[in-house]
Amino acid sequence: MPVADPTLDVEAALLEQGAPVVIGIDEVGRGAIAGVVAVGACAIVSVADAPPAGLRDSKLLSAPRRAAVEPLVHAWAAAVAVGEAEPAEVDELGIVAALGLAGRRALVRLFELGVDVGGSTVLLDGSHDWLTPALVSPPRVLARVKADRDCAAVAGASVVAKQHRDALMVADHDRWPVYGWSGNKGYGSAAHLAAIAEHGPSARHRLTWLRSSAAAAAAEQLPISV
Repeated sequence: MPVADPTLDVEAALLEQGAPVVIGIDEVGRGAIAGVVAVGACAIVSVADAPPAGLRDSKLLSAPRRAAVEPLVHAWAAAVAVGEAEPAEVDELGIVAALGLAGRRALVRLFELGVDVGGSTVLLDGSHDWLTPALVSPPRVLARVKADRDCAAVAGASVVAKQHRDALMVADHDRWPVYGWSGNKGYGSAAHLAAIAEHGPSARHRLTWLRSSAAAAAAEQLPISV
């Protein structure tokens, strides 16, 4: 069954209720064993313009389609931003708190771009609000299951975050090519786990995650590659 394109129906309702801006938020890299976790934020102040043609949740787009859609999202939205949490921060804080940290950084960037973050309503993909606990003065946050599929602002955030994180992983691949990050983007593929077992973890791996992986025993016997 074909998946419907995301719409602005939810965003329109929220704007009609008085929100000056709706901010779609989605995360990328939550389940990776290497690299940052990235949170995209896409601010919408009007539904007068239709979403970009071809916009969908980033997981439903091929790499070439994501690359084509991303600049359209930048041109369509009032503002976009991406926040990151480093692998060491994931190790120190845990993934949920690291998501909140990355989300806070994305919202700070939107604020610096002139977005009324405090008065906004945030549409957050998923069933769990991991963002509010990370904020001192949180805006209204609505967690919505499959918002990345159904809501254009959240789909836009997912595309921007995915493109941003993938570019970081490709850049890191140039320094640590043995892990194949240009292909696996830091996720635990069989070849990636085998490379960790052979060469040990790098400075870009989430070490706490490796300790629970099948490669942990071998990886912990080898020095970290820097």
